[in-house]
Amino acid sequence: MNSKIFSVAMAAAFCAFNATAQQAPTADQVVSALEKLSGVHPGERRNHIIGICVGGSFVGSKDAQAFTRSALFSGAAIPVIGRFSLAGGNPKAPDATKNPRGLALQFNLPGNSLQHFTMLNVPVFGAATPQTFYAALLSNMPDPATGKPDPEKQKQFRATHPDAKPLGEFMAKNNPPVSYANSDFFSVHTFKFVNANNQTTLVRWHFVPEDGVKRLTDAEMGTMPARFLDEDLIAKTKKGPVRWNMMLTIGEASDVQNNPTIYWPAERKTLQAGVLTLTSATPQKGADCEKINFDPLVMAEGMAPTDDPVLLFRSPAYAASFVKRLTGN
Repeated sequence: MNSKIFSVAMAAAFCAFNATAQQAPTADQVVSALEKLSGVHPGERRNHIIGICVGGSFVGSKDAQAFTRSALFSGAAIPVIGRFSLAGGNPKAPDATKNPRGLALQFNLPGNSLQHFTMLNVPVFGAATPQTFYAALLSNMPDPATGKPDPEKQKQFRATHPDAKPLGEFMAKNNPPVSYANSDFFSVHTFKFVNANNQTTLVRWHFVPEDGVKRLTDAEMGTMPARFLDEDLIAKTKKGPVRWNMMLTIGEASDVQNNPTIYWPAERKTLQAGVLTLTSATPQKGADCEKINFDPLVMAEGMAPTDDPVLLFRSPAYAASFVKRLTGN
């Protein structure tokens, strides 16, 4: 094939790729793409497959009651079931992999009410829309000839999806944490707090580790054991409680609320909204967190979602994956 014909063929392939990627995907399409990337592991999550269960409590600050009537901020200790995880669907990925970590929490509120937080240890998401997220998955599909992603498709994705750039820049500058206990976690999305007077406030939050944020050096990334994160957290919680401070950022009407790839201005008001204390960590198999579907749209009175398309898409996508897990597929 001469170079001109090859160039035309490549251009046509890119056009077909982009056309597919720009169509609004269904939850099943996204889950299927995750399966194609990492294989199907029956009964397991399609994303964030590697994880560890944790338990403890959360005590919310009454200062947050000015913004929300949620029982989460009553000042009482709220039981918590949580799960730390590594992004991706490969069960053999080492803990030093340079990708996001997750922290999902289920707060068991009075009256059998539930509140979920699903956070990442990055301040922004990698897509402003489900279309971009789906396009990213397609661009990383292995080439049948090489078994590896096509660099040209990845380059084309970056060129046509600027909303993926902020996360890429953050990941390039920040190595993974030395421990889950030394990682911070962000809401990523914007949410609405609703107070006793039905006043609505835009908020984002950030869980800051009491022991500080600490990252692996470049040299350490190549020498750490495969499952050092789990082993470390189990050992730490056996010695004593591990804590994070929940820092709440108060948004203004002009702030972007429906795009998780955009940072808010640094001068926004913040307050300490509570303390998360974890007292146990156990392998996820058979533990309390294993069967929980940490849907970020599970919200109790006093909280509400924004119209962020990625936030709203996560619920059906999680549900599609959850059904497959429950049925052993």
